[in-house]
Amino acid sequence: MALLERVGTLLRANLNDLMDRAEDPEKLCKQLVLDMENQLLQVKTQVAMGIADQHLLNKRLKEHKDAVTEWKRKAELAVEKQKDDLARAALERSLSNEQLASGFAQQLEDQAAETEMLRGAFTRLERKLEETRTACEMLIAQNRRARATGKSNASRTAGSLQQKNSTIARLRANVEHQQATNVAQHMLLDTDTVEDRIGALEREDQIERLLAELKERQPRLSNG
Repeated sequence: MALLERVGTLLRANLNDLMDRAEDPEKLCKQLVLDMENQLLQVKTQVAMGIADQHLLNKRLKEHKDAVTEWKRKAELAVEKQKDDLARAALERSLSNEQLASGFAQQLEDQAAETEMLRGAFTRLERKLEETRTACEMLIAQNRRARATGKSNASRTAGSLQQKNSTIARLRANVEHQQATNVAQHMLLDTDTVEDRIGALEREDQIERLLAELKERQPRLSNG
């Protein structure tokens, strides 16, 4: 968040105003360009890390999907061998992996959105850097001419570069929403509610239904 706030400050910077207030406009321009270059490098690094996280999340998602398939296969084998306890345990593992896969799928979606927003911030900052370099070259040249001729209006030709950073605002809202969600999840995990106990009963019923379905399919599986 600190990085994105710094990027937002640079994106909103109005070069004309800064130059008007600067004791040494040439030094200010060089420092501003340097700051943008440093922030651009940091954003680029964050984009690379985001892409790496996406690959990792996608790998974990596939692992849990494969586990769902494997535990269902084991449940069918247990039914075939008339081992209901083993079948129930396998179905429990299958359901757990389904839940984990669902969680990783959501994380992957959120990570993809965050990475895309970082890409947008990188593109905007990269464009602002090029604009600033060009404007600085013009302003420095004008400032030097003004000093040589006794004029002080070196910054008139620079256009306003101030613009809203909606991409950063959306990312901030997304991060705050995720933080709120995490807090809510921790609260739910810390409390054994009536809903939790009812949910456990419903899960047991679900496992029993799945077991019954496997038993019903068993003759067809054997014939196949």
